[in-house]
Amino acid sequence: MGKGFYISKSVGVVAIILGAGALATIIALSVVYSQEKAKNNDNVLPTDGGSTKPPVTTPAPSNNPWDKYRLPKSLVPEIYHVTLWPRLTPDQETKLYIFSGNSTVEFKCVEETDLILIHSNKLNYTTLENNHLARLTSVNGDKAPSITKSWLQPVTQYLVLQLDGKLTKDQHYQLFTEFTGELADDLGGFYRSEYWENGEQKVVATTQMQPTDARKAFPCFDEPAMKAIFHITLIHDAGTVALSNGAEIESMSTGHGLQTTVFEPTPKMSTYLLAFIVSDFGYINNTIDDVSVRIFARKPAIAARQGDYALNITGPILKFFEKYYSSKYPLPKSDQIALPDFNAGAMENWGLITYRETALLYDEEFSSNSNKQRIATIIAHELAHMWFGNLVTLRWWNDLWLNEGFASYVEYLGAHDAEPEWNVKDLIVLSDVHRVFAIDALASSHPLSSKEEDIQKPAQISELFDAISYSKGASVLRMLSDFLTEEVFTLGLQTYLEEFAFKNTVYTDLWKHLQLAVTANGTKLPDTVHNIMNTWVLQMGFPVVTINTTTGVASQEHFLLDPESEVTTPSVFNYQWIVPIKWMKTEIIQTPEWLTEKSATFGKMKVSGDDWVLANLNVVGYYRVNYDMDNWKKLVSALSTNHEAIPVINRAQLVDDAFNLARAKIIPTVLALDTTKYLSKEREYMPWESAVGNLDFFYLMFDRSEVYGPMQDYLRKQVTPLFLYYKSMTDSWTKVPNGHMDQYNQVNAISLACRTGLLECQNLAMGWFKQWMDTGNNTIHPNLRSTVYCNSIAAGGAAEWEFAWSAFKNATIAIEADKLRYALACTKQPWLLNRYLEYTLMPHMIRKQDATSTIVYIANNVIGQSLAWDFVRARWSYIFSEYGGGSFSFSNLINGVTERFSTEFEIQQLRQFKEDNAEVGFGSGTLAVDQSIERTIANMKWIAENKDTVLTWFDDQNKAWY
Repeated sequence: MGKGFYISKSVGVVAIILGAGALATIIALSVVYSQEKAKNNDNVLPTDGGSTKPPVTTPAPSNNPWDKYRLPKSLVPEIYHVTLWPRLTPDQETKLYIFSGNSTVEFKCVEETDLILIHSNKLNYTTLENNHLARLTSVNGDKAPSITKSWLQPVTQYLVLQLDGKLTKDQHYQLFTEFTGELADDLGGFYRSEYWENGEQKVVATTQMQPTDARKAFPCFDEPAMKAIFHITLIHDAGTVALSNGAEIESMSTGHGLQTTVFEPTPKMSTYLLAFIVSDFGYINNTIDDVSVRIFARKPAIAARQGDYALNITGPILKFFEKYYSSKYPLPKSDQIALPDFNAGAMENWGLITYRETALLYDEEFSSNSNKQRIATIIAHELAHMWFGNLVTLRWWNDLWLNEGFASYVEYLGAHDAEPEWNVKDLIVLSDVHRVFAIDALASSHPLSSKEEDIQKPAQISELFDAISYSKGASVLRMLSDFLTEEVFTLGLQTYLEEFAFKNTVYTDLWKHLQLAVTANGTKLPDTVHNIMNTWVLQMGFPVVTINTTTGVASQEHFLLDPESEVTTPSVFNYQWIVPIKWMKTEIIQTPEWLTEKSATFGKMKVSGDDWVLANLNVVGYYRVNYDMDNWKKLVSALSTNHEAIPVINRAQLVDDAFNLARAKIIPTVLALDTTKYLSKEREYMPWESAVGNLDFFYLMFDRSEVYGPMQDYLRKQVTPLFLYYKSMTDSWTKVPNGHMDQYNQVNAISLACRTGLLECQNLAMGWFKQWMDTGNNTIHPNLRSTVYCNSIAAGGAAEWEFAWSAFKNATIAIEADKLRYALACTKQPWLLNRYLEYTLMPHMIRKQDATSTIVYIANNVIGQSLAWDFVRARWSYIFSEYGGGSFSFSNLINGVTERFSTEFEIQQLRQFKEDNAEVGFGSGTLAVDQSIERTIANMKWIAENKDTVLTWFDDQNKAWY
């Protein structure tokens, strides 16, 4: 639909101007660059690790429009012409990397006004001939009002222009600006990424606009509803490659060692989806039904064929989504590029998707099957956005959950279509549903959809990029698709995309289209889609559904990990949900039911004798399930006698629900532990992964106490049969299991066996690692490298650590570097961990994008936990200024370093940390601080109530074996 559709006469005009006047443009921009150097005192300082500036104090609130964070509704942009020139070498005097450029935005006045507000952040403007920072003209030739005052408003990030008269309603105007900015290494806006190739440092100029950083690249109306057409031109060093959202129209030499590349105008789109990149990268390509697909990366990576897998699956996934959405891919090209420095996993820029190297590049010599799955699901996630998010965009960030939740759901469908033998669709239960349950069961959680007026500042917007938006969003949309049926769900989705193409929506627009599909199909529901789904979207948390099989009564209540925590967030639904229940009775699937009230009686759920009830089949519903004690005992017995009578996903569910119901004091902890007794017979990945994940909580709570030894003994006994099973399957570890899930579970077997001290496992891992150290030949299979590296470094000393550090620094593929970066945190030597912590704040040692996750890896180590916490507290101001603000991983840092907290001393430290840094702030990690305090209190209570019982249970199980 968008192919060639928006090419207008203005494209031709721009091309002519650039052809004739490129040299003049370059000279003009060079003048701007000179001005930039002259006023260096006004620059954003380079991130040199020196002293930080005092925090900017926010002035007292005012009613002035420029003190409000949202744009007025008076002006609507229609077309931008943006020319940018990034410098890939630093200025000799200032040592700054900069970019310069100019922009003309054509906008329509929809309400009379004498004020222009346009977003701008960290840009320096050239004072034009009118002695102001911008020039305003009327498109129809009439005289436009003159600018009387122009200034920058840093707090709300505006360029403000006051006029001597009002702009006329329905008239079109153009605003011209000329500016420079720093091409910093801050991973936001127009920034630089650096890497080494054949001993030479290379620089990439690249972008990350979402959510509010397009304004760091050029002045723009930087809100998702302010869609416009963008004409991008890049001036760049001859021999480098320039890319943007549109296809290249022409690239011409303009002398002085420079080239000018002009791109096709974009479709009508939001600013946060813009991208422009200048690099020395190579690429591979093919064409799928007239769509050009290209994979860009560092030239050695392309030469090593690390982009081949991504290229091979992009076409099939695009075709899958065209069919799923019943809509042609809207653009003529799909470029995907792997960047050495990138904060998120990937970004769905329309037509030019950016990735971390680990999310796009695959090499079977170094990449595990989990790396391969991550690449497939992330590509599917980003391609899903090409329609849902890019073609049709949510009006404001408060509905981010629908954009990201939807892509997080259908990424599994796209990856399944590309790799049908993996059964990857099942893994959403572990990766998303169970993952987000842990956060959404806190009283400090938040609803999926926020009120628009509550999300104003950039930091508030960044805070929404959390597990609730992604994983809960995915989980409730999967539930919706399931109870509607995929046929009805996709029908509503298709008409939604058709009606709102190139426009903006609110989440209820999707509900309306799904309801139309329900009505057309004659689907029977207990209420409207709107009313059912609002119970899941407008209130935080989720229910635990309790089924009493002696009476047939099913009831629901708000599930809280700490039942004594105070819920201060009100709910219009009184924390009651409209719950779809898929269930079975003793292996026979029953007719689904709906729980629409606090409680209801379902006669068929009343059972006797040996019959049992199992609800929430395949965990398609976003809720936990509890039963009367008799039914729990029957289910535990079924696991012990014939575990395959229970579907594999539900075996994982029983373990996860039991452990979390126990933490919430709904069932005894020993009952949860009883669900693990059958594991010595279990060979499937999902139940084992569920058990290992839940027992990780026991490790966090008890690895500093006397419970640790007996727990290790019990788990070693349980995992040994699995370890021997894979030893046999792989012919003494010489082969790779065939199935995707078996490859995953082999990793679980080795990891837990080594962790619990099984000598055969530890000798195996250390033998492989020593062989690598001795010969320089790494024969460890990529699937096993993370766990083998970690266990060998943990068991070893400085020699093993230094060897791994050297391998990390010399790794030629980021996927291998990531495995080593994780394993380096496994050492038991405090001095090495402290050194590693220092490295995290040295970008030449650990890339900025990896700093927060590396600190969390160290905190996950029982030896490193207190070291990491002390480090974060001592360096908070610096970490926040360099890595905080809009960083999506910031909440992960705070949650990660406090995850083990479970003592009075630690809760006092955490509260003191919050108080001490109130002025500095926590940015996108603000909510995580409160969640950490709440979680620590819950942990303290849980240990006090369960430690003795758990110790006795492990002792009793161990005695039974002897």
